[in-house]
Amino acid sequence: DHIKGKKLVKILGFKSNYIFYLWYIFVALLTIFIWLLFPKFLLFLFLTVAAFHFGKEDSEFIGKNKSFELIYFFKGSLIIISPLLFHKNETLDIFRSLNFDISGNILINNEILYLFIFLSFISNIILSFNKSFNSKSLLLMDFLSILILNYFLNPIIAFTIYFCFLHSIRHSISLIKNINKNIKKGLPIFLKKAIPLTAVTIVVYLFSLFFLNNYYELNQAVYKVIFIGLASLTFPHILLEYLIEKNEK
Repeated sequence: DHIKGKKLVKILGFKSNYIFYLWYIFVALLTIFIWLLFPKFLLFLFLTVAAFHFGKEDSEFIGKNKSFELIYFFKGSLIIISPLLFHKNETLDIFRSLNFDISGNILINNEILYLFIFLSFISNIILSFNKSFNSKSLLLMDFLSILILNYFLNPIIAFTIYFCFLHSIRHSISLIKNINKNIKKGLPIFLKKAIPLTAVTIVVYLFSLFFLNNYYELNQAVYKVIFIGLASLTFPHILLEYLIEKNEK
């Protein structure tokens, strides 16, 4: 993101790159602060934004289309809906540990969940229109792999595998290609720029986990660090993507 941040700073005409770092950290801290005040509202907003974000970024290989905004949301909603369908009690326990109790809510009835999964499948079909056979196959494999992961594994492990090995790797490859179309040449540059900030993130994660473990059970502390941490990184990340896209146009 700091590569894109420098690009945005240049587009907006600022002279110092530090303005980007201050802005990015401020949005991340503001997200945590709002979560502490309004956890239910922010978790609901985060899940909604995350569904759209996952759907859009997981479809980058077929090209972006502004008219597909709602389609991206339904495609990405599969990440949120699948654990609720296959491991409802475990998922609700995670939500409760985040002060978000939706047990008894009509939206988690199996009929509604199956409807969202159907809409996600239809979204993949719409996105595959006029696309190559390889693109159609990848969209179908995406859909099936998320269902299979969530059917056989508990929600946290299923999400971790999806996030680290399906979503993030694909996004990283697209970023490497932005640096250099030759992946072999772009990869060392990408790692050199990504590793320092990744190391900082790991340190902050471990510190937060150690701190929260003084007040909560280990599982609850892990859930809070994962979801609040992801939210604090996702909102500035999505805002940056939006500003880049808007200003480039």
